[in-house]
Amino acid sequence: MSEHATSDLPFAAPPAPVPAPPHGRPDPAVARVVSQLDTPALRADFERQGAFLYLDRFLAPEETAQLVALARALQPGLNRNYLPGHKQGGSVSRHTIDEKAPFIAELYRSKALIGWLEQISGDPLQVCPDGDPHAYALYYYTRQGDHIGWHYDTSYYDGRRYTLLIGVLDESSCRLDYELHTRNPDVADEPGSVQIPPGGIVLFDGDKLRHRITPAGPNEIRVSLTFEYVTDPGMRPWLRFISNMKDAVAYFGFRQVFRRLLGGK
Repeated sequence: MSEHATSDLPFAAPPAPVPAPPHGRPDPAVARVVSQLDTPALRADFERQGAFLYLDRFLAPEETAQLVALARALQPGLNRNYLPGHKQGGSVSRHTIDEKAPFIAELYRSKALIGWLEQISGDPLQVCPDGDPHAYALYYYTRQGDHIGWHYDTSYYDGRRYTLLIGVLDESSCRLDYELHTRNPDVADEPGSVQIPPGGIVLFDGDKLRHRITPAGPNEIRVSLTFEYVTDPGMRPWLRFISNMKDAVAYFGFRQVFRRLLGGK
């Protein structure tokens, strides 16, 4: 995998008001993009790499710019988290996004996007339930040492869960390091490392991909957006509790995760 230029858009500038895009705008934009891709070849790459695909360009410049503006606007409301020896950074959950950045929610539900992801994964996909704060979220690496250590994105759903990681901003030395095939004894492990430029994507099955984000240096910033899709939205109650506690402690805070129990505030 090759190196890619990072964004030259200034993050530190005061956030300007973000105009609401026309209803449904993300869907035709995504449809135009995927119509130009060699989807069968990308599907073959995804299978060969054990449910992993990286594209350095995917979203159109207009949609990417919209995500950059939203990332700036939402930064003051992020929840900082720190797990000694494993991770530190900031997160903005789907609940805040629903209130302040509906463009992201519309992009998440794009029929063109979901249809393309189904072709690549070979699975019928559904959006996550409304109560899942992890369904779509922004992740910020804005302080020296922000990172996440080696892990799998363990799914507590009854079916498979796919992660679509979208680059928003990268003015950092952070890298997505990964290892393919670690849970397939018939195929040798295959290490890799990428920096995802704005508008680029990584698609993977989180239960199969071992990965990490390397630490940010001083005065660096990296922001990514993740979408989660499932083959079965069912989840056993005790696994739902474990999933909620993990999200509350490691990502979004108790108020965001358990907002329904707190009156939705």
